[in-house]
Amino acid sequence: VDLVESGGGLVPAGGSLRLSCAASGPTVSAPAMGWFRLAPGKEREFVAAISWSGSIVFYGESVKGRFDVSRGNAKNTVDLQMNSLKPEDTSVYYCALGSDPAPVRLRGGRIDYWGQGTQVTVSS
Repeated sequence: VDLVESGGGLVPAGGSLRLSCAASGPTVSAPAMGWFRLAPGKEREFVAAISWSGSIVFYGESVKGRFDVSRGNAKNTVDLQMNSLKPEDTSVYYCALGSDPAPVRLRGGRIDYWGQGTQVTVSS
């Protein structure tokens, strides 16, 4: 399975960006998908996870109320709408897919596939 992210870039503090991720390749039945981020000198941080149906979502504490995760019209896609961005949101954002359908497990690190990452930079 290949995951391809798009939508990263440079944005001023308070601005918005939308990331997208599309999965292709062998079919995984009802996978959970989500996002993590990794900044220099920091540990990998969970951002958001969503179930196949889109009815179950989880967010990391630092992004709650600002970010919104959704499945695209094609169920093999996941989007991350990021609002009210802060300089501390600067990071490489990675799309993740877990063959376990429960997004809580993806949140816990049960990940089978990763995207290549997309840089998000928020200027102060």
